[in-house]
Amino acid sequence: MDEKISLKSVDQYAQQYALHLVNSFFSKKNKITGPEILQLSTVKQVNLFVIRDLIIVWKKESEKIKSPYFDYDDPEVRDSLTAFQNTLSNHILISKEHFLPLLVKAVSQTIYLVLDPYDFYSDTLDEKEGGSLNSMDLKDTVKYIKINRAPLEKLVTRLEEKKMNTISGNEAFAILDQILEEVNFTPEEIDPYLQLFNQVVPLKEENFYEAKPLPPPSIPKSEPVNIPAKQSPVVQTTQKENKLTLADDLAKKKNVLLKQNLTINQKFMFTKILFHGDFEIFSEAIDKLDRFDNFSQAMRYLDDAYPHWDRESEEYLEFIELVETRFDN
Repeated sequence: MDEKISLKSVDQYAQQYALHLVNSFFSKKNKITGPEILQLSTVKQVNLFVIRDLIIVWKKESEKIKSPYFDYDDPEVRDSLTAFQNTLSNHILISKEHFLPLLVKAVSQTIYLVLDPYDFYSDTLDEKEGGSLNSMDLKDTVKYIKINRAPLEKLVTRLEEKKMNTISGNEAFAILDQILEEVNFTPEEIDPYLQLFNQVVPLKEENFYEAKPLPPPSIPKSEPVNIPAKQSPVVQTTQKENKLTLADDLAKKKNVLLKQNLTINQKFMFTKILFHGDFEIFSEAIDKLDRFDNFSQAMRYLDDAYPHWDRESEEYLEFIELVETRFDN
């Protein structure tokens, strides 16, 4: 199983890296311009993500321009607003306090894209407000992605060919799955990018991954103790504490659904190997597993529904391990 990225560690490093760049640049200037942003980091993807987020801010602000007296949907008006946006993008001017959060996010997103492109794709294809993904918004996003860009770029092309203006996250994911298999996609080497980051703020790659939990220490069995009757209130308190703990466990269990714990590369692998490449069947199975009350119920369902699975394959064992973990928490 692939190691899981520690988003906390990535964010901490992003803070250090961004602060170093910001302090260096703003020691000489009060504000930063668009052309200066594009040259700020030696990791060009960082600079592009900053520009992307600025364009997103501009779009959100322009969407607020509504009036009962003027037709903002008129093609001529829209063309003028687009021209205005292009002009405005050439006159970016940001102070240090407003620029730092943008840079921190851009650094964090870049490291995420370098180390774990599959989960980055998954986040990118998450359904937005309204329950669907806008293909034009996706195209605008991909325009600012240079690292591991090919699969998303092909996805945009495929959507344009199908003339799909909106698409659900699951549908987009299924198409991307086909694309990754067709092109036999291999993520870019991470070392060149990490070396560029390391030149500014030293890093250790292993620090970006979550440490595997150590097995719980074995607790020796203690001899049973006879409790006098007068201490019975203590027993009642213990029972109450046990009930609270059980309630806490149930609450925690609801927050660790199998669907939420799967990484995108695991989804790709299980769909391809266990579910004959049918993402819809895979999704339905995961939803059913998340509705069961315990591991025994889940295994009965899997044994009945998929008796043909190779019980000794690595994919099966990894899948069952995840299902078991779902009910252990």
